[in-house]
Amino acid sequence: MISGHDERVTPSAPLVVGPAARPAWAVPALAAAGIRTSRRRLQRNMPHPQEPPSGIHPLLAGRFSPYRFDPSAVVDDHALGLLLEAARWAPSAGNSQPWGFFVGRPGEPEHDRLLPHLAPSSARWATDAGLLVVTLTRRHVDDTGLLYSEFADHDLGQAVAHMTVQAQAMGLAAHQFRAFDLEGLTKELDPNPGWAIVSMVAIGEAAGGPPLGRERRGVADLRSAPWSPAE
Repeated sequence: MISGHDERVTPSAPLVVGPAARPAWAVPALAAAGIRTSRRRLQRNMPHPQEPPSGIHPLLAGRFSPYRFDPSAVVDDHALGLLLEAARWAPSAGNSQPWGFFVGRPGEPEHDRLLPHLAPSSARWATDAGLLVVTLTRRHVDDTGLLYSEFADHDLGQAVAHMTVQAQAMGLAAHQFRAFDLEGLTKELDPNPGWAIVSMVAIGEAAGGPPLGRERRGVADLRSAPWSPAE
């Protein structure tokens, strides 16, 4: 086990959303539904299908998040070490390095601890991955209200992005997700005060290639979307 400081099969506790009680893993699904609605609005401005333009690095152009992994493919100790090294060398505000990881591979006790907390939607494909990674960030100083770093979540994202590109360079694929019981997994792993679980990543050999086209907002929209149109 290496530790630092996508709904669940059997939720440990319900979370009330509106008038009805919903399992804790359902909340990310509801948020995802809202995201899908927003995406449909954006699709009007998206050429479809799209492929990355020439000039983008092949590791970035070929990256995709598989929904099927080869269950026979193994992420060995050397590969695991390289993935964590890639994350270790990510940039962070003030070199605070506020990231941590809990990892588990099929057949390991750590993996068995993670599986019960997966949502039905993510369990369908994440269980076949050669590696499951729980990502954590250090938001506060121990159990105080003092911020360890106001950029902690951003910096964790940098580290996970580095891990994702490294996986791609090694012939692996990574699928980041939040479909799991956050409350249950937090109780299971019991991170130190100040640390918070943010997401999970499934890493392994993809069973199949990337989709033929992807939906991506245009560059012009990236520059204009945060502001109101000029009058």
